[in-house]
Amino acid sequence: MIAAVIQTQSTEDREANLEQAAELLAQAKEAGAGFAVLPEHFAYLADMSQMPATAQPLKGPLLKFLSQQAAKHGMWIVGGSYAQRVRGTGRVFNTCPVVDDQGRLQGYYQKIHRFDLEVPGQAAWTESKYVRAGQRLVTVESPAGILGLTIGYDLRFPELYRRLRLKGATVFTAPSTYAKGTGREHWELLVRTRALENSCYVLAAAQWGPHGGGRESWGQSMIAGPWGEVLAQCEPGKGVALAEVSLQRVSSARRRLDSTAQAQLLPRIWRELL
Repeated sequence: MIAAVIQTQSTEDREANLEQAAELLAQAKEAGAGFAVLPEHFAYLADMSQMPATAQPLKGPLLKFLSQQAAKHGMWIVGGSYAQRVRGTGRVFNTCPVVDDQGRLQGYYQKIHRFDLEVPGQAAWTESKYVRAGQRLVTVESPAGILGLTIGYDLRFPELYRRLRLKGATVFTAPSTYAKGTGREHWELLVRTRALENSCYVLAAAQWGPHGGGRESWGQSMIAGPWGEVLAQCEPGKGVALAEVSLQRVSSARRRLDSTAQAQLLPRIWRELL
């Protein structure tokens, strides 16, 4: 199956963001994709403090948009992420839905690891102030393979990916928004490492460019193969990168070297660490 990662430049203009996403999904389909991943916050990207005010129910207008696009193109879509309303609180979930080629919801993941960073003299990022941590590991069976769903900052936590691999994942999806500075230094390294150490594909769709309010994302959306190689990546700007996703390639990589199968996951040791 041909998979696509979509690279957007989202802002506070929701209508323009959805038009952009629809255009890029159409490009992906025209190029032969049967599976596509949108970036984190594809429909609305602004200061984190705005997330509660812009949140929607899981099955709200944004899921309807994704379902319509999937059915229109006959394509599976991993819907990046959007702020999901949590009743009775001032916080939200950062939620990634998956819809099949008929527009049906097949599963959703709520981001577990939230990005908190305070650097003196620079902007402070406190996602945990506005976003509740998800509590579930999520895999979804799809024509591209068994998906292990993750979002953005999750890439820095290898334990999550190893658990998803042990649950059967062959393809990790990682819709993201990485800042230009850390993205330049860490993005490719993180994506390729998560692929290599688990012998899985990583479909990492990212935001790119300035978004307003001094915020700028690195981009470089990419597809990494199960040997840790970069199979496709986006140039700077809005765009699409495509590569074939093959279970045969996963099996081949695991026959050559499968560190997960050799991992000494001794309960006593891990209990001490936790």
